[in-house]
Amino acid sequence: MSRSNCYYSLNLARACFWLVWLTAASALSPSNGISRRSVMEVAGWTSLVALSPPSLAETVDTTEVEVAVTGDAKKLFNEGRALESQGNMAAAQRLYAKVTKISPKFIYGWSNLANTEVAFGDLNSAEDNYSKAIDLCQESLAGTEEKFGVRRCSDLYLLLLNRGTVRLNNGMAKEALADLEKASVLRGRPDAIVIQNLARARELNGLYSQADKDYNLAISMTANEVNPFWLRSSLVKFQLGDAKGGFDLLKRVENRFPEAPEVRAAYATFLAAKGDQIAAQQKFLEIPNRQRLKYSDKEYLMSVVSWPPLMIDGVSKLAASVGDK
Repeated sequence: MSRSNCYYSLNLARACFWLVWLTAASALSPSNGISRRSVMEVAGWTSLVALSPPSLAETVDTTEVEVAVTGDAKKLFNEGRALESQGNMAAAQRLYAKVTKISPKFIYGWSNLANTEVAFGDLNSAEDNYSKAIDLCQESLAGTEEKFGVRRCSDLYLLLLNRGTVRLNNGMAKEALADLEKASVLRGRPDAIVIQNLARARELNGLYSQADKDYNLAISMTANEVNPFWLRSSLVKFQLGDAKGGFDLLKRVENRFPEAPEVRAAYATFLAAKGDQIAAQQKFLEIPNRQRLKYSDKEYLMSVVSWPPLMIDGVSKLAASVGDK
């Protein structure tokens, strides 16, 4: 399974949103269009990872959960994957929908359909279809032993990671936390992608100390390259009273993304907390007016960027000090 780095955007509105794309047979190579590595606007930053589920013998009992398909369903599914790799998500979605009708117990028909729904920002439908894939995977695992020629689902942690990240970005923080905790246990070893999202889920549920530990671990696993989730870690440290540690981390983020509005707003808030009000105001005013005004909107701060309470309080005071309302 290959892993790609988080997609970097100047829109730092949300945490890095990781999806694991579940595809049959071998992973497709990247294309120039919307691919597994492309950004989903709904998520801010996105990085996608390919997984190759096991292949099956050609003879499959269609009354059983399927981890691979044959005949027309297989042909349509492979065509859908090819279209997806070319960036034609709409056409891929149509084919995956047909696959789910022909083979409704095929796990990856539902998960790949959900992938395309995420691409179009339809998180409610994606959550439903990841849930169908999870139910089928769990049904596959319900048996006590594997049957000859029939492989059981081995991707439950990845499906839970997918659904958890969708829920994380769709106002379902508690449900996301449950999924991501299960994914972490099933993974069985430290995994940077799982840990980043688990940290974010714990942060959104107010579990700041646990989130800080998870962020620290994830950062230690990605220390050679600044990732956008490092911003979230710095905000959590501020919430916990470690302003110095948070600011040291934020400086590295600011060096990588100097023009990002959320980074500028956070940097200015840290400066204000240090007592350097003039520098804080100057940094804050570097944000273009239309984007800067969002940081005087409590709803935006709580529901969109979802900053911790102390950061919200700090940036609100800073916004008021420069006359923003």
